Amino acid sequence: MRVSISTTSAGAAAQAVAAPRRGGIRTWAQFLGAGLVWGASFMFMAVALAGVSFTQVAWTRTVLGGLTLGLVVLAVRPRVSGGSVLPREPVVWMHFLVIGVVGCVIPFLLFSWAQQSVTSSLASILNATTPIMTALVATLAFRVERLDASRWLGVAVGIAGVVVIIAPWRSELAGSLVGQLACLGATACYGVMFGYTRRFLSGRPIAQTTFAFLQVGMGALVMLLLTPVLAVGPVALSLPIVASLAVLGILGTGLAYVWNIGVIRDWGPTNASTVTYVTPVVGVVLGVVVLGDPLSWNEPVGALVVMLGILLAQGRVRMPSARRRANARG
Repeated sequence: MRVSISTTSAGAAAQAVAAPRRGGIRTWAQFLGAGLVWGASFMFMAVALAGVSFTQVAWTRTVLGGLTLGLVVLAVRPRVSGGSVLPREPVVWMHFLVIGVVGCVIPFLLFSWAQQSVTSSLASILNATTPIMTALVATLAFRVERLDASRWLGVAVGIAGVVVIIAPWRSELAGSLVGQLACLGATACYGVMFGYTRRFLSGRPIAQTTFAFLQVGMGALVMLLLTPVLAVGPVALSLPIVASLAVLGILGTGLAYVWNIGVIRDWGPTNASTVTYVTPVVGVVLGVVVLGDPLSWNEPVGALVVMLGILLAQGRVRMPSARRRANARG
């Protein structure tokens, strides 16, 4: 799940994408680094699953990510307006426990489990449905957003793209259908997490790096409590498997969050959210070239339809009538 997407469906996303106003090579490096690491995470999960169970993959990436972010917070000690590094209200910690479970524990387990029957390429494509799920949950469940006709059209187009990706007309669908639904369940969890964050945590004075640490850290705490259930079992470690787990945890669930926060700070959430379009491309290229994943015509075509739906749902592209109304209000 990805931090930038959590804010892109807010009011700022209704405006046209503007050119980055701040940041130079460093910001571009952070942006590309996060996109590459998150896109490659599906390949690394596939490699890790050759030697450890899906629960051990999810456990390791969450715990390593929490430790990495904890070290960053300990070193930087970020504060907002001179306040404390960590929140002091117990209710805030409970909110972070919720988003740690819904935004890390459950989706990480679902994606790891799904990739036992779904290719890394397809999983990365389905992960791109997160903004569509976020728009639905934020509007229908948490009521922190209102979708106009253009954005509802975007949701409908995104759903149509998912149908194309799943390809219900294929006779061999049964073997991977449950895995694909698990991927969609994971992105639905991300949508719930983003809507919950907007509803209960967005207005609190918590530094962004601390925010990422508390979310992943609370998820790691839950994983540690569930160690006898999730992490115990036979393993067959090799250098590629250990390296894949380290990248998933230290980079994908740790430093990439920090990089993404730097991009949000320099470019704003709307421009930072374009990482959504980088990750599936990276995931598909690595899956096909490195792992030899098969790629059917419907998967990239469906991905393009989903991307169009995201553009509409986030207000980046609007129907002519909606554009005229927006201009009239301006």
